[in-house]
Amino acid sequence: MERQNHAWTSGRDGMLISGGNIVSAEAAWDHVTMANRELAFKAGDVIKVLDASNKDWWWGQIDDEEGWFPASFVRLWVNQEDGVEEGTSEVQNGHLDPTSDCLCIGRTLQNRDQMRANVINEIMSTERHYIKHLKDICEGYLKQCRKRRDMFSDEQLKVIFGNIEDIYRFQMGFVRDLEKQYNNEEPHLSEIGPCFLEHQDGFWIYSEYCNNHLDACMELSKLMKDGRYQHFFEACRLLQQMIDIAIDGFLLTPVQKICKYPLQLAELLKYTAQDHSDYRYVAAALAVMRNVTQQINERKRRLENIDKIAQWQASVLDWEGDDILDRSSELIYTGEMQWIYQPYGRNQQRVFFLFDHQLVLCKKVKISFYVITVMCIVCICIYIYVCSLMLPSMAVCFHRITAK
Repeated sequence: MERQNHAWTSGRDGMLISGGNIVSAEAAWDHVTMANRELAFKAGDVIKVLDASNKDWWWGQIDDEEGWFPASFVRLWVNQEDGVEEGTSEVQNGHLDPTSDCLCIGRTLQNRDQMRANVINEIMSTERHYIKHLKDICEGYLKQCRKRRDMFSDEQLKVIFGNIEDIYRFQMGFVRDLEKQYNNEEPHLSEIGPCFLEHQDGFWIYSEYCNNHLDACMELSKLMKDGRYQHFFEACRLLQQMIDIAIDGFLLTPVQKICKYPLQLAELLKYTAQDHSDYRYVAAALAVMRNVTQQINERKRRLENIDKIAQWQASVLDWEGDDILDRSSELIYTGEMQWIYQPYGRNQQRVFFLFDHQLVLCKKVKISFYVITVMCIVCICIYIYVCSLMLPSMAVCFHRITAK
């Protein structure tokens, strides 16, 4: 495919790109490529679209890299430039009479209304598109998997798809309410803020899905080593007439979606006048959705920490006493310290791991297997209760910590 150097136009999602201007798009999916002429990117990356003369493949740029990429993998930004100040800039450039205050203000308000309408239309479009993705996952993949008991157990399906059906049901109700609030004739007058507030508790179901997503990816990775599963999932995609994205790409969509709500609401608030009837509701919805995403991310982080702690303890030789996870769920700090034994003053080097509610002291032990030398760890547990450090009666602990 050779790039043509000419002005270009391309219709996509009802939008017209023309005039040779550079527009921005956001990657909706990962694009992994080994071809020199193709542009690789990850979901969420911002791409400068330089050429869209081909409806299927566009030419774009990320930083200093340029290349072709599938047009279906990206979404154009709803507002390519801030037009709210357009009227003011025209006055400054001499295109309007500076004394025409009414004309200037009128154009500014008109531009703001148009920008808000663009954001509203984008939100509605992405919600409808998202519902289709969820339907495709539930009917195109999950429903077909349940028919193949010879290939999938109930436990496997729970790991792979999580609570995707609950999310689908919730989103259908949410979109129904959005449609009721949507003003098709004058989108800028739509009041969608209350919908987010009314459904704020329902968004917490995403927490379970996001926490499970890593396990889903690992399970899929194991299954995909078998060609039967590769062919099965591809047949499901073709039967449902889904876009050319692998199943793991579809399963990533809910994780991406919950993280996009604060961005969309922030954009909507930016173009909502303070005297608009929806302003305070959008502001409240933005605060709510930011809290939801932050809490979901925090829960996910804690679960990942728990898994790492369990793996770390399993690697320790001759572990004695209760499991770390019986009292703790987070590693706070790690470093080296010197044990000084009384009354002889003999020191020993130790490595400490400070968790919430307990401190673990470790001794490095060198073990040789033939010509291979590995470093292992033997540990002694010392527990902290109400910030009190309980030490053996015959020892005094001194430690030296170097900040990294």
